[in-house]
Amino acid sequence: MRLLLVEDEPTLRAQVGAALTDAGYAVDSADNGRDAHHLGHTETYDAVVLDLGLPVLDGLTVLRRWRDEGGTMPVLILTARDNWHEKVAGIDAGADDYLTKPFHMEELLARVRALIRRAHGQASPVLQCGALALDTRSGRVTVDGVAVTLTGHEYRVLDYLMHRPGQVISRTELTEHIYAQDHDRDSNTIEVFVARLRRKLPADCIETVRGMGYRLTTDSPLQPSMT
Repeated sequence: MRLLLVEDEPTLRAQVGAALTDAGYAVDSADNGRDAHHLGHTETYDAVVLDLGLPVLDGLTVLRRWRDEGGTMPVLILTARDNWHEKVAGIDAGADDYLTKPFHMEELLARVRALIRRAHGQASPVLQCGALALDTRSGRVTVDGVAVTLTGHEYRVLDYLMHRPGQVISRTELTEHIYAQDHDRDSNTIEVFVARLRRKLPADCIETVRGMGYRLTTDSPLQPSMT
């Protein structure tokens, strides 16, 4: 999953960015409203963490512009404590949730996970597909209850597919959502990650749809791979 973090305070931006990265997200960041608006308008994100008190262009203006332009990504706004009118204005402008400063990092991570789940109609923090399960809280992946060890990029590919069971996802879309903006993106490496996942997960878990992409199968019980 790829996130946009917009925060002008350097220390807080670094702390939140590190926490999101450690949680398995690809993170882009901006420290002012102009750059934030450009990124949110031109790039694809699974969620945005947006501070309202930004230089150049304030957060509410950025959010309103995104929504006016058709942007539908979930947005978590950060507001000053007890500034209730900012919360109301943020929700009315199109925010999906808010968090007041100062906050505990675990709460921010939990709210981001919930926003992403809700955006894809997922209620439980544990995503299940046959024998395969992914716990979004811990990042633990299991097959029939047995833990499976994945690399960071393998996890991001599987996480993205499991939030969209049954949907055909192109290599280009996967590439856009597992790498941050400053990463050297190569859609051909997606084939490598999928091949590795197939060796570690049930054999028929990830289906190749010729000429279109990949799909996490949901229509039959999954059997463990023998490879």
